[in-house]
Amino acid sequence: MPELLTPLSDPVYRRLFSAQVVALIGTGLSTIALSLLAYDLAGDDAGVVVGIALALKMVAYVTISPLVASWASGLSRRRLLIGLDLGRAPLVLLIPFVSSIWQVFVLIFLINACSAGFTPTFQAAIPDVLTDTRRYTEALSLSRLAYELEGLLSPLLAASLLGVVGYSALFVGNGLAFLASAVLVFSTVIPQPKVRPGSQVRRVTHGIRLYLATPRLRGLLALNLAAAAASAMVIVNTVIYARESFGLPDSAVAWGLGAAGAGSILSALVLPALLKRISDRTTMLFGGAMLVVGLLLASAVASFVALVACWLILGIGLGLVQTPAGRLIQRSSGSVDRPALFAAQFSLSHLCWLVTYPVAGLFGVWFGLDHTALALSFVAATASLVAASLWTKSDEAGGSRQREGNPER
Repeated sequence: MPELLTPLSDPVYRRLFSAQVVALIGTGLSTIALSLLAYDLAGDDAGVVVGIALALKMVAYVTISPLVASWASGLSRRRLLIGLDLGRAPLVLLIPFVSSIWQVFVLIFLINACSAGFTPTFQAAIPDVLTDTRRYTEALSLSRLAYELEGLLSPLLAASLLGVVGYSALFVGNGLAFLASAVLVFSTVIPQPKVRPGSQVRRVTHGIRLYLATPRLRGLLALNLAAAAASAMVIVNTVIYARESFGLPDSAVAWGLGAAGAGSILSALVLPALLKRISDRTTMLFGGAMLVVGLLLASAVASFVALVACWLILGIGLGLVQTPAGRLIQRSSGSVDRPALFAAQFSLSHLCWLVTYPVAGLFGVWFGLDHTALALSFVAATASLVAASLWTKSDEAGGSRQREGNPER
């Protein structure tokens, strides 16, 4: 753990990381509140509403992210990040005042259109702030850990807040978090990136073309689909399990999501030591297998305790699959192409969620939660097998470092 904290000695990165953490916690609160709002507006069809809302989020991420990355390549990163934060804050504050489902969909899309520009811009800035390869690698691990901690702490914080306030207050918390993020970004200076020559069209598609030309990253894409199948089941249907299947209060939704976060935290903590002994490929494929097992067990849960255990297994599997992804991308790129590859990973991984979110919601209504879990377990199993085929054993040392500008393919 102390090694992971080394990048925080850089004041610029420390402020950027703090902005990321604050925004993550706020977004985590509103994700839980969205499930509860959907239940109030749609009742038994809440899973469909949440699934479509999250699908709209993925549409924004997949389509708008590459466009903003290309269009904003010559703009001030600092001003862009601040502007996007200030755009997200008032939009999320409007959500508690909606009275119909279509209004939720419009606001969710607009909020995530801003996020689609913010997140890749933030990710691309980190290697320019931390130019040392080792520190940059540690920063990637620290960033992943922040995501996992948010998965645990946001539900716990939400559970505590829901005991004294209504879920609308969680949206207010998210709006304030975006404003705090803007203040933190304003307090620092962010290096400007180098602009890749070529037409706008080529700049938009460069990262994806390079990503799909690299075998280990094609395997990563398949594992992204397996992870999306598992996380969609957790995020979309936890509220249905808690409220409908087991008749529990709102706070149970937060505890259920917190179980998945706890599993991810556990895997993130053991991975640094684990990856010294076991290759990234073996670790990530084992994580894919855990996702399959967790989804199969979820198809037969009969109590909330059993559900929490399944979600814990899925959280561990998600951590094993997702955390080492940055190591693969770093190994597969030089300094000029790395931002484009991270943007491609962001866009393509969210394309997987674009497919699985509505499947989790619609199948839950049409066929029941047990059959939905079985269907998603089949998706995860197939994707993991494809990943094993595309990412061959000869490339087993998937996380080793390479010299800058001399990526391994």
